[in-house]
Amino acid sequence: MSLIELNKNTVNTSESIAESVNTNAAVIRKIMGMLKKADLITVQPGVAGIQFARDYAEITLLDVYNAVHVVKDNELFSVHSNPNPNCIVGQTIQGSVEHYFHRAQRAMEDELKTMTIKDVIDDMRRDVQS
Repeated sequence: MSLIELNKNTVNTSESIAESVNTNAAVIRKIMGMLKKADLITVQPGVAGIQFARDYAEITLLDVYNAVHVVKDNELFSVHSNPNPNCIVGQTIQGSVEHYFHRAQRAMEDELKTMTIKDVIDDMRRDVQS
């Protein structure tokens, strides 16, 4: 998403973004589809290309994280779904660690709420100038 701002004087296409991050344009189109569905970007064929749907200073990293469906709710950290019921660890592991994992995921999401695309872009600009 940072390329949208950093290359705002050019047309941002899935092909140009894919080239920049060294991946296939189909991967970028899939991600862009998710970002568009979440109303974070607009996609116009031709001259407009890909643009932010709103001020990028208002788009949090949590917005992006949620848009691309990285993980489902409370599943950032998961435990084996079919542990051995005849083992004391297998019998208790999910209940024993699940609440810790949920707390960790909530903490990460709370932190992502405080970070914006603008923060990332500002960091990139600062790093380039260094």
